[in-house]
Amino acid sequence: MTMLRRMRNSFALRMLWVAVSVALLSLVCLAGKDFVMPAAQPAKTYPARDEHPTESVTVAVDPYDMADKASIFSIHYNELVFLPIFVVITNDGDQPVALADMKAQMVTVDRTKISPATVDDIYRRISHPSATGRTSPLPFPSKKVKGTVSSQQQDEMQRAQFAARAVEPHSTQSGFLFFDVTGISTPLAGAHFYLTGVRDAKGNELMYFEIPMEKYLSAPPAAH
Repeated sequence: MTMLRRMRNSFALRMLWVAVSVALLSLVCLAGKDFVMPAAQPAKTYPARDEHPTESVTVAVDPYDMADKASIFSIHYNELVFLPIFVVITNDGDQPVALADMKAQMVTVDRTKISPATVDDIYRRISHPSATGRTSPLPFPSKKVKGTVSSQQQDEMQRAQFAARAVEPHSTQSGFLFFDVTGISTPLAGAHFYLTGVRDAKGNELMYFEIPMEKYLSAPPAAH
């Protein structure tokens, strides 16, 4: 009986060790998960968009205002009071369009104009989370933001930002812009997204793009 009991105890300890090892490995993999940019679809497929048929360019926006969408980030932007907006630009023409002079702006329902935050802006907010002094208006569970910036977070900030300088013919470029919505209770309701500075192959600026955020808010839920 003693030998049998020892064998059983040894087996139980080995199984416990295996379970603990698997759990620790899962945590390590999760902690080290790299940011992956969402796969952009043609801009015409997004509800919130502005199409310029004569110029063959469409701009779309997809706010990451809900927890399930924002889970692609390791940085809790809602706690930092930033709203991530996925910007998609599709060029259906036969010539490239230039984005080097591109400027984006979100205008709220009360006409507050918000320019995209820079990587340095986000870095400072992470390093000094009390700088805003206000709570997030976005619908996420609240957690305490740590005042340190990891190498993984720095890499994520760089990789997530919209960085394309041009859109080649019959192709799409995408990336995130982050807007500081401190003190704005409902940043998307009644807001508009504007994009200027997009130029054709001859250097001529295209007509500005204007996207009402209500197109996103009123769209039916995406099918999964």
